[in-house]
Formats: sequence, C-alpha cells, structure tokens
Amino acid sequence: MALRQFDACWYIGSVLAGVSMRRRLNEWLEEYISSPAPMFLTMLSSLRLVARPSRLPLSLSPRTAVPIARRFLSQDARTKISNAVQSDPVVVFMKGTPKLPECGFSRAVIQILDLQGVPPEKLKTYNVLEDSELRTDIKEFSNWPTVPQVYVNGEFVGGCDIVMSMHQSGDLESLLEKNNIIPPIPKESS
Repeated sequence: MALRQFDACWYIGSVLAGVSMRRRLNEWLEEYISSPAPMFLTMLSSLRLVARPSRLPLSLSPRTAVPIARRFLSQDARTKISNAVQSDPVVVFMKGTPKLPECGFSRAVIQILDLQGVPPEKLKTYNVLEDSELRTDIKEFSNWPTVPQVYVNGEFVGGCDIVMSMHQSGDLESLLEKNNIIPPIPKESS
C-alpha cells in the first residue's frame, strides 16, 4: 500500500511541478542509486517508467510507516547456542531427528553426512520443532534464514543447498577430513 501511495505521489507531484517524467526519474535514480536498497525497474507502459525501491527512503516514507524492528538475540540465548554449536564436532539444527526427519531438506543433510561417514558419536542434532524459541534464535545466531543448519567444529557451514553443493564438489569431505571428523581416504600408491 505504501509503495503504491509513493508511486502515485511521485507521479502526480512530477506532473504538477511540470517536470518531465524522464528527467524526474533520472534525478531520482541518481539520488538513490547509491543507496543500499536494491532497485527494481518496472516498465509500466511504453511512456512511463517507474523506479520502485525495495524499501522507501525515510524522507519519502508515509507518516504512518512503522520502522521494521529487528529482533536481537539475548546474551543468554546466544551463549546457549554457542555452547551447543561447540559441544560436538558436527552439530545440525534440523526439523525432526536423524531417525525421523520431518523435512526433506533435513533428511538430505542427514543422508549426506551419513554418506560422508560421520560417526554418530561425533554428530549432535537439535530438533527445532520442539522449541520454537530455538527455531527463531538459531536463524538470528547464524544470520541464515532457513533450517537445517550445519556447524563443523563451531563454524557455520550452511544449509542444505550449501552442504549438497560441497558434497558434490568434494569440499565437504575435505572439510570433514581436515577437522578430524572422518578419517582421510588412503591414497593409492602407484
């Protein structure tokens, strides 16, 4: 709603001021092109081009706009997650358990770790479906929006897509060997 109000005000204000749309657009783009908000250009018609920022600059925001509040992780929650991540060589925050994953992505991560030969005694999993606070806190802790999340020796590796990519390229095996989680494969002598 706010974006449509902005577009309408911008268009009407430009017309009333006698400013050509092309010149006004160029001025607006020059002013906000260096802003961190990504810009999306949409061709509305062959005569009118409107730039739509992903978020409105504060100077153009409607008075009723409420700033988005970012949730900050409490020090207690941060400490608990940090201790959990560093407690075992491989830690996975997932939906479900290794024996009964409740998400296809969690199942894929567990299968990949199993294929890599990660011993169960070096793997600790946390079911985020049992604790809604953990589910939101882990996303803030890692600054990663999805679950599952994999940590190796306290370092965040990534989610399912990254673990899958690392598995396919051989980087995951190298990482696990380097951190002494799996034994290195003996090299064949010629």
